[in-house]
Amino acid sequence: MESNMNLKDKVAIVTGGNSGIGLAIVLELARQGANIVIDYIAHPEATEDLEKQVHALGDKVIGVMADVSRVDQLQNLVDAAVKEFGRVDIMVNNAGVETRTSVLDTTEQQFEKVMNINLKSAFFGTQLAARQMIKQGGGGRIINITSVHEDWPMPGNTAYCLSKGGMRMLTRTAGVELAPHNILVVGVGPGAVATPINLVTMNDPALLKKLDDAIPLGRMAKPEEIAKVVAFLAGDGATYITATTIFADGGIMQSSPGL
Repeated sequence: MESNMNLKDKVAIVTGGNSGIGLAIVLELARQGANIVIDYIAHPEATEDLEKQVHALGDKVIGVMADVSRVDQLQNLVDAAVKEFGRVDIMVNNAGVETRTSVLDTTEQQFEKVMNINLKSAFFGTQLAARQMIKQGGGGRIINITSVHEDWPMPGNTAYCLSKGGMRMLTRTAGVELAPHNILVVGVGPGAVATPINLVTMNDPALLKKLDDAIPLGRMAKPEEIAKVVAFLAGDGATYITATTIFADGGIMQSSPGL
């Protein structure tokens, strides 16, 4: 195991932290020495298991059930971090959903669900974390997990693309606004990642081959590969990166007309 303690004693909140990319981010930040607040909305047993893994790495951790589409619950999440650990240094706005519906078929309920969980939560997560970071002093990092689809159309998944496009401008605008406080705001834009959200593709050999063939590196990303980018952006090597997105997509945006 790597003994890199780049984030020793930093306090990180990860929304949607008990599965998929969020789970990998929790473990990678913990490996680098951070204390973690895991936000989750379902599967408390998965959160408990993850807490044990973080403890085994020698870090402190708490799980907090919070619906990130609600501002009062986001505030509770930040308050829990401050109560337990005294501060917030890193906010990872990772929670996300999609409906895989087109502009013609998306219902109002589907639209609102995607925008609330993906974009509204990132906006107010940024706001509330930044207020705490300013209050405590010393700057901080806000990392928004977006997607190649913040910039790249995905017909048949319109609300998702809109939410990620909004996160793109949130990252840029908040990055500029918060720069005087030394709060860096950066997006991480994964391409195709081997997580539960992509199980349909992963379980269909024909679909998986089509996807792999479209990716210059020839495969989907592992969640751990995205997590390592997040950990880098949270650490000492990324002190001059803000108001932009780092894409980790295996080159797919440069080689394919769209998915």
